[in-house]
Amino acid sequence: MPKALIQLANGTSVQIEGSPEEVAKVLSLYGGKPAPSAPNRSAYAKINRTGSKDAIAQREIPVSSTNPDLSQIVNLIKTCDEAEAIEAKILDKTSQIERTLLPLYIVHECLENVKGLTSGEISQVTKDLGIPVAQPNASRTLAGLGSRYVVGDKVRKKGQAVRYKISRRGLQHIKHLLGSEPIGG
Repeated sequence: MPKALIQLANGTSVQIEGSPEEVAKVLSLYGGKPAPSAPNRSAYAKINRTGSKDAIAQREIPVSSTNPDLSQIVNLIKTCDEAEAIEAKILDKTSQIERTLLPLYIVHECLENVKGLTSGEISQVTKDLGIPVAQPNASRTLAGLGSRYVVGDKVRKKGQAVRYKISRRGLQHIKHLLGSEPIGG
């Protein structure tokens, strides 16, 4: 879902979220002018907005559905078919590994595994769910005990973010935990 962050002339920041057409409509209603571009043709649509008579600010907003935001992941965890089992068997328990794997599982199952998540993104999702796992703890879990359940997009180096996806073994582990698949099958 596209987002636009606009800085008004008086210094107020306004964040707009919606379809490209909705964002363009809001901008036109409140003095902004959308740039001519076809929606969903590229990974980003550029929206021009006049902040003052002489300044034009350009903002890039994602329009691709292959880039889910973290609130979408949180909402899917709360509303998916397995929400009650997730709450009872993961959120109400104290296992840091399962809490860390949960966002990766939801991205795989509900969002067709469109992108990997960093330890910081996983930490933010768990924080929004009310079961916070600090970013350093998520990172250590993914590199340590949880490493057999995930695959990274590159070798870990200090200061560089690694995007993790859940592995086949991780899927089996979570599905077994939720009771939707027997272990080994």
